[in-house]
Amino acid sequence: MTYCAATMLDAGIVFASDSRTNAGIDNVSTFKKMRVFEAPGNRVIVTLCSGNLAVTQATLNHLDQVIRRNDGTPNLMNANTMFDIAYLVGDALREVRQHDAPYLTQNNVDSSANFIVGGQIAGEQPRLFMVYSEGNFIEAMTETPYFQIGEVKYGKPILDRVIKANTNMDDATKCVLVSFDSTMRSNLSVGMPIDLLCYERDSLRVTKTRRFDERDDYMRGLRETWSDGLRKAFAQLPNFDWQ
Repeated sequence: MTYCAATMLDAGIVFASDSRTNAGIDNVSTFKKMRVFEAPGNRVIVTLCSGNLAVTQATLNHLDQVIRRNDGTPNLMNANTMFDIAYLVGDALREVRQHDAPYLTQNNVDSSANFIVGGQIAGEQPRLFMVYSEGNFIEAMTETPYFQIGEVKYGKPILDRVIKANTNMDDATKCVLVSFDSTMRSNLSVGMPIDLLCYERDSLRVTKTRRFDERDDYMRGLRETWSDGLRKAFAQLPNFDWQ
């Protein structure tokens, strides 16, 4: 299992992903689930992925190969809009699953995979999409300013209470990291390192990235402060009156 989240804000987009993958309790590994495609001054595209690791890696490798061919075929580095980008990711995912799914199904292996795709291309606004296993996708809107994939249930209540389109980047970053801490506390299949990228609107370049591991002082302090705050808030709740 994994956990990835991205928030669509007036100020930009915050992306985060964990790095744990497992095929049983005795086969736990670390794989980076965030991928950045960047042409400074022209575009920044970030993908987060969850689901079958072989399927997501094959999808990203397919997208890379089309870029490297440089033969004019539509790809992530020459597409005109973020909508086109989401379409290309969905199409590549569908193609990989159509090829691999029958063989995986024969061995009772789940071939499902999902992507969050976001960023900005010069000439349009930043946009954020969630691409489903079937290759179709939806776009984040003001009413739904964030997406999650993977183990979503533990972090969702925190994002629901804080994230709005006008939330500033610093608050959104803290909120996303708290959602990861809450998820890791309740589900051992999600774990560090956590990759974080904050894309600032209209910058058209990546300037803020960070990787957090178990020894990171900021994450340790964030976890302790959040836990202490929850306990204090709980202690202040009024007792229930049985009469």
